Amino acid sequence: MTDTIPRITLPPQNSAQLARMLDDRGIRHHKIGAFDIDGVLRGKYVDRGKLLSAVEQGFGFCDVVLGWDSNDQLYDNTVVSGWHTGYRDAPVKLDPTTARVLPFEPATVLVIGGFTGDYATVCPRGVLRRTLERAAGLGYAVKAALEYEFFVFDETPHSAREKGYRNLRPFTPGMFGYSVIRNTVHHEIYHELLDSMAAMDCAIEGLHTETGPGVLEAAIGVDDAARAADKAALFKTFTKVLFQRRGLMATFMAKWSNQYPGQSGHVHVSLCDANTDVNLFHDAAREHELSELMGHFLAGQVRYMPELLPMVCSTINAYRRLVPGMWAPTHANWAVENRTTAIRAIPGGAKGTRSEYRVGPADANPYLALAAAIGSGLRGIEERLPPPPPVVGNAYENPGEHAATLPGTLREATAKFRESTVARELFGDVFVEHFAATRDWEDRENRKYISDWDLARYFEII
Repeated sequence: MTDTIPRITLPPQNSAQLARMLDDRGIRHHKIGAFDIDGVLRGKYVDRGKLLSAVEQGFGFCDVVLGWDSNDQLYDNTVVSGWHTGYRDAPVKLDPTTARVLPFEPATVLVIGGFTGDYATVCPRGVLRRTLERAAGLGYAVKAALEYEFFVFDETPHSAREKGYRNLRPFTPGMFGYSVIRNTVHHEIYHELLDSMAAMDCAIEGLHTETGPGVLEAAIGVDDAARAADKAALFKTFTKVLFQRRGLMATFMAKWSNQYPGQSGHVHVSLCDANTDVNLFHDAAREHELSELMGHFLAGQVRYMPELLPMVCSTINAYRRLVPGMWAPTHANWAVENRTTAIRAIPGGAKGTRSEYRVGPADANPYLALAAAIGSGLRGIEERLPPPPPVVGNAYENPGEHAATLPGTLREATAKFRESTVARELFGDVFVEHFAATRDWEDRENRKYISDWDLARYFEII
């Protein structure tokens, strides 16, 4: 019989091509999964038949993964999932184009997907997909890239817990920003990270030490926004895997220490013509070569940032980072090539002109952060908003005459989000109510906790 299925490279487009890839690569083990509301990859091993069937027909995944927090504690305030649903199976459709052979496991493939049916409205991957469909309806293709700072410790999950996450030993001491000494002495682990991510189609464009003990920064290469989000989410997951396999730990929490700046997860975005792929943010005839369209996009990002902030700064800890002098913004503003503002316009020529959404922390769910950054910009284009005057100089001292102060806590930000008409129009009432409820839960859990600060502040003196 004639072989009608061509031999292919990644990515496969359907179950038949995926089956051929499994044969070509000698794959014996199969992982499937989906990212939850906090950006945590939840999944399991399945056999070959189950994998191919799930690509064709979908599969059921206990809806508890949309009904608990990052600590596996059940929400008591959500409608989408809870005891009232019986924690039934939620339908998930696998995306064969996400298939990746894992460099950490022999003969193992990973395929991710998203929730469908009644659960599609609250699926982070679905929220981004619908935002990109909105862009496509306006004639735009969206390019994106994310960059992450993360600290590495000479600890294990056991040792970190035994120490109560105190007095942790950094992988390397001292500040050593952009250090060639550090990346040469420890080149084996840098090379392993670079090679592993390249093998997983999450290629790192730049990797260097940042200022702080054991802190690294990785910039992931640009791609179509949907693929960029997948790459970012997988990068965070498997960077943790790589370091734990070496007896180390990587953390992406927004701020782990009072002494050092927080960890960013900056989001770079540009709009291209859907037919020609021309970067529509570039206009050589205008000041800084930034197009009028980009001005509207920036205006939307600035205007609606305070209302959409929980989609980007989604944890209690994320707001510890938004303080003056810590390389994170305090107001909704923008400027050209200025790292003190919430949005940095980058004149990168015909290919690289873009918006950098600098408010993002490393702990953000990349699907939701991208959806907020893109959705707000598209809204600015639809409303033809004029951009406010760009900040000149230090935005901490001069944030801009009418720049809105960003919410200072998750509780405040969530209240603004729930009340936002624009959030509901962009992402739907069901998502807004569900996501706001999960952030209210996070705030309540935090307020139950007695911190070291409480004890040191009040135990004796009051």
